[in-house]
Amino acid sequence: MIALKNKENGALIGELTERQLQFLIDELEEEHDADRDYWIHREQVEGFRRKGADPALLEMLARALGGREGIEVVWERG
Repeated sequence: MIALKNKENGALIGELTERQLQFLIDELEEEHDADRDYWIHREQVEGFRRKGADPALLEMLARALGGREGIEVVWERG
């Protein structure tokens, strides 16, 4: 299982597939090789949609954002 969590409060956002995780890794900036957290903002999610991201991933990110413009997320293998 790959858990995607809200970095601020540790709340589970959802479970990622390997393919969804690879999409995020490919699309988002990593500060170092072991980086597992990302700042996601609404415009990025729309960009992901245009790039053909998995609909379940898009829904998960949209739910995590709620009414906010951005959220910091972290992933971890369980």
